[in-house]
Amino acid sequence: MTATRLALDLAVTLRHDGQGGVADDLADTAGLTAWVRDRATLLDCGAHPGTMDPALLDTVRELRAAVRALFARAVLPGPPSRADDRRLLPEGEAISRLNAAAARVATVQEFTWAPGASPEVRLRPTGDPSAADRLTAALARAAITFLQGPERELLRACPAPRCVRYFVKEHARQEWCAPSCGNRARVARHHERRRSAQGGRSVEPHER
Repeated sequence: MTATRLALDLAVTLRHDGQGGVADDLADTAGLTAWVRDRATLLDCGAHPGTMDPALLDTVRELRAAVRALFARAVLPGPPSRADDRRLLPEGEAISRLNAAAARVATVQEFTWAPGASPEVRLRPTGDPSAADRLTAALARAAITFLQGPERELLRACPAPRCVRYFVKEHARQEWCAPSCGNRARVARHHERRRSAQGGRSVEPHER
C-alpha cells in the first residue's frame, strides 16, 4: 500500500457485514489499534504508535466521515456509497476537517537522493509532535494527496447489492470492488429477471 492509498483504506473500514448490514472496523479502540499497527510506518507514528484512546478513535472516525463525504463528491454524477447517502457531511465541513487535521503537524521538505535511486522529497515533521497528531496529520495529508491526484478520477462507489465500499477502478472492465461483489450483482440480476418473467415476487438471494 502507498501512502496515498491510506485515504481509501480508511474509507473502507466501513464495509458490508455479510448479513445485510454495515460493519465498522473502527468500532472501538481495539479495532483502531489493529488497523494502525498494520500501517504504522505509513502513518508516520513508527513502531510505537502510542495509546489508541477514545479521543483518538473519535478523531479518526471524524476524519473518515470527511474523507467519505469528499469521495462522494469525487464519484459524481454517480451515487455515493449506500452507507453515506443519507448522512453525508457538508463538503465545506469535510474540507475544514481535513485541513485542520493536516495542520496538527508542521512540516518541512527534506530532499534525499540515494545511490541508484531517483531523487525524493519527503515531509519531515518539525518539533516533537505526539504520535496521535502525527497519525492524524498523516491520514489527512494522504487524503488530500489522493483527492488532488489522478486516482480521484478512477474512484467509484461499488454498485453491488448492499456493498458500501469505494474502490479505484484498476482496468476498463472493472465494475465492482471485488469478485465477490460481482457474483452478488449477477445473482441479484438473475433473480430480478426471474421475478419479472414470473410477474411475481421472489425471495432475495442470501448474501455471500
